[in-house]
Amino acid sequence: MTVTVRPVDPEADAALLTAWVTADRAAFWGMADLGEEDVAAVYRYIHEQEHLAAYLLVLDGDPVGLLQTYDPAVDEIGEWYDRRPGDVGVHLLLAGDPRRAGRTPEVIAAGMDFVAHVPGCRRLVLEPDARNTASVGLLERLGAERGPLVELRTSIAEKPAQFFFIDREQALAIAGVH
Repeated sequence: MTVTVRPVDPEADAALLTAWVTADRAAFWGMADLGEEDVAAVYRYIHEQEHLAAYLLVLDGDPVGLLQTYDPAVDEIGEWYDRRPGDVGVHLLLAGDPRRAGRTPEVIAAGMDFVAHVPGCRRLVLEPDARNTASVGLLERLGAERGPLVELRTSIAEKPAQFFFIDREQALAIAGVH
């Protein structure tokens, strides 16, 4: 049984992604009011950008999570904290799928391993909504370094963002624990 990572196909994955991003548990994802065509358009846009990428975390053949990366040197989020060379921005959404029960550490490990192997990666940057206690708690349990709390205002998001950092070696160590 394994976790694999594959690129999002904006058209083929639109229905699945719409179900995930509009679920109550994804309220902080900021896409609750979008329909399937809108979600497909968002992921077509991401697919077309050199500094953005979206992937599905697939557990034993079943998608159970969404992993997005961005380059903080290009993305406007990078203006809200002290950027460093080798930073890779990460957004993670785990589906409320019963097939993931008891296997979340394995799914997260695969995501950490994947991002840690992005060419040039030295540090993972995450900035969940500070009110999202589940995400903040997860990052604390992973041992992420807490960064600044900011009132993030970008072209696509406004939120109290709690930055967290995980250096590449720590991400690889997390990936080694299943």
